[in-house]
Amino acid sequence: MIEVSDLTKDYGRIRALAGVSFKVEKGEVVGFLGPNGAGKTTCMKIVTGFLAASSGTVTIEGKDVVEHGIEVRRRMGYLPENAPVYSDMTVGEYLNFIATVRDVPKDKVVQRIEQVTAVTGVGERLDQEIGTLSKGFRQRVGLAQAMIHDPEILILDEPTSGLDPNQIVEIREVIKELGKDRTVILSTHNLPEVTATCNRIIIIHRGSIAADGTPDQIQGLYGGGNTFLLEIQEQGGDALRAALSALSHVKNVIPLENKSAGQGAFRIEADGDVDLRPDLFRCCVKEGVTLIELRRERLDLETIFQRLTLQ
Repeated sequence: MIEVSDLTKDYGRIRALAGVSFKVEKGEVVGFLGPNGAGKTTCMKIVTGFLAASSGTVTIEGKDVVEHGIEVRRRMGYLPENAPVYSDMTVGEYLNFIATVRDVPKDKVVQRIEQVTAVTGVGERLDQEIGTLSKGFRQRVGLAQAMIHDPEILILDEPTSGLDPNQIVEIREVIKELGKDRTVILSTHNLPEVTATCNRIIIIHRGSIAADGTPDQIQGLYGGGNTFLLEIQEQGGDALRAALSALSHVKNVIPLENKSAGQGAFRIEADGDVDLRPDLFRCCVKEGVTLIELRRERLDLETIFQRLTLQ
């Protein structure tokens, strides 16, 4: 488990992190999301032990990243925003070098290189100089070096930065595959990247945590309340509105204009986070009206992200 507690980091008069705290359980794939300059990279560098915090602590399975730096780093793989590769080496030479630096046993180096290149899709490029690779393949090589020592935790900082749309899709698929058997923290400002690969989102803004939860939880908390849109074939009128209003947890029933002749629509506001769709469906059946559409209305994650980070 990764535990970050009250982390602060100052660069002179500028406070990059202001009391950041969160936990990441074993096996989670967490998206660390925020606009440029929010403090993502600073936080990731502190978590990996590459940068000292001004105050606060980071522990991995109970071991402090400062006091037990070498031991903790052995359990981590780190891909910075700019992949740390040597352009004059071949892919095979570079991965062999990193395996040596990472203390991979000599009798397992070949096996580990085969495994990580198979996962990242660079197995056919072992004899090619890194400097001649596309940026997408250099990112794959960067992922391979982060995995060479078979770490339990992967920290990926902007892994698709500067890639074209096809390369982004390829790297996302690699990350999803990696997340099946290890803990992954993915730092990015790209919302689609997070929603495509992560099961939990932490949004950071101006050095502080603005939101933390699954996509559904964040939409529930910041998506503008618990409302439902109901569209029916008939106008429905006062009788249906009264029946809907009588349901438990319904706070308000608002008739909506519907441009389609002979159709009606209502917005139903409910208290708490109760899912009223089954009750609304049964109410329509009981009242003998034909249901065309019934859905929960919530702000999409992109709008929520904008609202949280433009304040």
